Parts: sequence; C-alpha cells; structure tokens
Amino acid sequence: MRVLILAGGKGTRLFPLSRENFPKQFLKIWNNKSLLQLTVERALEFADESNIYIISGEEFKFIISEQLNEINADCNILVEPEGKNTFPAIVYGALEIEEGTMLVLPSDHYVEGDLYSYFRMAKNFAREYLITFGIKPNKPHTGYGYIKPGESIGDGIYKVERFIEKPDFEKAKEYVNSGYYWNSGMFMFDAELFLEEVERLYPGIVEAFKRSVKDGYEACENISVDYAVMEKTDKAAVVPVDIFWSDLGSYDSLYEVMKKDKDKNAILGEFIGIDSKRNLVISDRLVAGINLEDYLIIDTKDVLLVCKRGEAERVKKVVEILKERGDRRVKEHLTIAKPWGSVTALERSTFYKINKLVVKPGEKLSLHAHMHRSENWVIVSGIAKVTVEDKEFYLRRGESTFIPAGVKHRLENPGKIPLEVIEVSIGEYLEEDDIIRYEDEYGRS
Repeated sequence: MRVLILAGGKGTRLFPLSRENFPKQFLKIWNNKSLLQLTVERALEFADESNIYIISGEEFKFIISEQLNEINADCNILVEPEGKNTFPAIVYGALEIEEGTMLVLPSDHYVEGDLYSYFRMAKNFAREYLITFGIKPNKPHTGYGYIKPGESIGDGIYKVERFIEKPDFEKAKEYVNSGYYWNSGMFMFDAELFLEEVERLYPGIVEAFKRSVKDGYEACENISVDYAVMEKTDKAAVVPVDIFWSDLGSYDSLYEVMKKDKDKNAILGEFIGIDSKRNLVISDRLVAGINLEDYLIIDTKDVLLVCKRGEAERVKKVVEILKERGDRRVKEHLTIAKPWGSVTALERSTFYKINKLVVKPGEKLSLHAHMHRSENWVIVSGIAKVTVEDKEFYLRRGESTFIPAGVKHRLENPGKIPLEVIEVSIGEYLEEDDIIRYEDEYGRS
C-alpha cells in the first residue's frame, strides 16, 4: 500500500499557536511531536517509508524535511506549484503513485485507536470503489461534514447515499440519531480507478498533469476532492470507523484531546491555578490564574490570546483584523524555520532590526547580497566560516564582522554544534525581499 499525506493546509484557526507559514500540522504539542510526525508514524505501521508521499507547498518543504529527519523517516516529498485545495493534490499524488492501492491521510488530525484493521478491510474493495472513512459520532458537531450511508456492499462497508455540508446544531443531532457519520477526510482507492474517474468527470486534466505539474494545477479549480469527485461519482463507498478522532479545528477541540489535571485544566507549560478549573493554558512562561473557569490562555512570544472556552471559533475574526492591517504576525512567528536552521526576531525599529541566527552543523546560508542594508554578525557560540566577496575567514565566540550593503557574503557552520549569531541589520529598507542570491544549497532563487 502507498500513502499520500496532505500537508499543505494553512489554516489559522489555532492562531496564535499556528500561523500561515507554520500551520497546525507542524506544532509540537504531543510529547514533543507534531501532528505530521504522528501521522507519518501511523502510516509506517502499514507502509514502507519509500511508499509514503507527503505533498505540500514549497514554503513548507524544509520544515517537513526537518521533521522527517527528527523521526528518522526518509519519505518522499512532493511540492505543489500552488495551493488549490485537496483535489489537484490527490491527482498529483495518484500520478506519482501510478498504480495500486493508495491511502490518503490529512496531516493535521488527531487519532486514538486502531485504524489498521479498518484500512486492511477497506483494501479488499479499493479496486472497485472510492472509499472514504466515516467516523462514528460521539455527539452532535456543527464543525464537521456528514455522510449518509446507503446499501451494504460488504461486511463493514456501504455505498454513500449522500454527503452533507456542516449543519446547524439541530440538524447535527438529527444526523447523529439517524446513523450518519462524520466525514474524516481520509480516503482509499486504487490510483488508476481514481484517475479514470477524474478523466471521466474532467476530461483533459490528467493529460494536463502528464504534460507538467504546473499545467495540471492551472487546469484545476480550487476545490476539494469531496466536491470534485466524491459527491459526483457513483463509486463512492464509506467504511464506518469507531475510534477517537478530531480535526483539531479549534481550541475547544484541542482542549478535548489534551490531558487534564485534577481540576480539569489542560496545561502545556507551567500553570499555578488558584480556584481555577477547566481552563486551557499553553505558554512558554509561568501563568498564574486566580478564580479562572473555562478560559483559554494561549501565550506565545509575540501574541497573547485570552477568551472564554466556547468562543474559540471567533479567533478567525482576530486573524481577519490583523490581515486588514497587513500585520506580519498572521504569517509568521518570531522564530522562522530555515533550511539551514532558524531566525528569531529580537528587536525591530524603522532603520534597524536585531535577529538571532542558529545555523545547524554542516549547513550554510546562500551566497547573497542586500542592496539596502548592512549587517553586523556577532558570534555567540560555535564557530563560523564567513565569506565576504573573495575572502574567507573564521570567527569564534565573541568575535564579529561587518558586511556593507551590496557586498556578497555567506555564513557557514563547519563545526559539530549549532552556530548562534546575533545579526544587527541597519538600513532604510529591511524586508526579506531585499536579497540577491548568487549560490544556494537549497535551490532557492
């Protein structure tokens, strides 16, 4: 079996923990593992790493590679030319896989329970049907789509009679009482069968992909595979799954899956609660709460979110306001992952900014220049190999160098421990697009 893991989502429903450039599938909340890493480990239970494909955008390629390295998984990474929902991503994946059974998994869902037995059973029907997995609801939920099962076509599998959009609460209760299932976004089918249905429904799209991935994406709408294929095919089937599952679409759902203390507080970090119950607290620093009940306290280095539990869906309004302002905090944390390490913003003003660079052993920045700013590098720890135009030299802790604007330069870590550097940039324009790359190990232009 081959597995396609969808990792291109940019949702900000868990803002400020997640950002557009670091969405929830990369957050490490469970024993210092991300949802993506947990999904890959789950996939490794029934597929070799060479048969696991992770599809995402260019901006996430190096984050995915780093997280795979952390769990020693050498999986395939497919890079989308643009994000256009799940339909083109799955077509791209199916063409890479070419033939045989493929399992499609979202990278940002939380699962507890044995999925393997359901996948093994569904594989028997994957040559004839496009199979989705329906979660048996444990309560009415307005945040999920629903599936109405039809006639039985085998032990534990049914034709899909109808897909239903996210309902209001009364309809959700009705659906749960009528034996409907939550739409999990997990699928299984034969790759050739899926592509045949795509060609039947959308003539020319498969050929466009065969010309080039870029042509294929340009030929596709921005549409989910549910809308594009599953709701239109007569080959849709559903396998009911009885496990604990959540798409973690809000902080309220995150609270549900986290471990609780004796006062039903879900804590990630350090919390002293006095007469405080049923709170969700996530912070890198100590949080003290007095007489707090049913609150969310999400404290990152640059944003603090405080609201009542049950109101977490309204965080999207905060994101909308910040987007209208053009606020960079919607897109990125203070620490930004780079293929060679990371950059942490320490201070910024109109004409200067101060960053901390961490360069991993054996890695290097591109050979580049900035037209509108000069830079000072001060070595905090490790050893740095510095290139300035045609000169190369080494710097150690406490030593520094100055790079004028317009000069080619590069920073490299030849050592065996992380290199930490304080970078002070001074100039009239300090944005990241002021860069000319001459050489780059990571294929960036």
